[in-house]
Amino acid sequence: MVTRDGHIHTHFCPHGTKDSFTQYVERAISLGFKEITFTEHAPLPDNFEDTTPTKDSSIKIEELPNYLKEVQQIKDFYRDQLKINIGLEVDYIEGYESEIKNFLLEWGHFLDDSILSVHFLKNNNTNKYDCVDYSPELFSIMIEEYGSVDKIYNCYYNTILKSIRADLGPYKPVRIGHITLVNKFQLLYKAKDVYYKNLLTILQEVKKRGYTLDYNGAGVNKLYCKEPYPPNWVVEEAKKLNIPLVYGSDAHQAMDLGQGLDRLLINNR
Repeated sequence: MVTRDGHIHTHFCPHGTKDSFTQYVERAISLGFKEITFTEHAPLPDNFEDTTPTKDSSIKIEELPNYLKEVQQIKDFYRDQLKINIGLEVDYIEGYESEIKNFLLEWGHFLDDSILSVHFLKNNNTNKYDCVDYSPELFSIMIEEYGSVDKIYNCYYNTILKSIRADLGPYKPVRIGHITLVNKFQLLYKAKDVYYKNLLTILQEVKKRGYTLDYNGAGVNKLYCKEPYPPNWVVEEAKKLNIPLVYGSDAHQAMDLGQGLDRLLINNR
């Protein structure tokens, strides 16, 4: 039985719902979870422009103290019923390593548990950054600009590797988020290469550093994905290497907790 959800968003997320912390926690308890982590999207670097049309990829830096305060309050209130961790989902953005490191040096000591994820890719042809999972329409534009679906996949997996290898200081998150997020629109735009070697290299790097993986159920409910991030064959390869996998619902509303659980191959550890 899965008893931990390590990837949950909150009402602080500008592209989520306004469900309260209490609603998330009560839902977690009803599902039998013993431990959860709130992992709101960390503020993006001040000198990085959010390239999504809605400019709503993360909370603002001025909101962070209130977020940390409210998670601490709900953590204290439910301490006898559920272990609640204070966390963030930190975006790795190529070229902004020093900014991310400085952010973590300032705020990392407040965190119990966090995730390092890739959402933004740098197109070296244009020096433009793109959000890889925003919408099918923007992914289609990326195909034109990058040259093919496979070139987007190559860029994505290279960026994942850079995130794992990056020196982000002592508070760098040690769980790598949804390593196959690039598959979000795979039923519309199929890569020709299965990227088996790329993912094995990523797993080797995760193993080498003693990191863990986010086993993310959100992809199961995505219209053009229909599988977890990562898919089962990658999970099996990770298990061969004894890489710990932590289930994450990636919930953006309370009812999303538990999504994808029926597809899981592992028990959380």
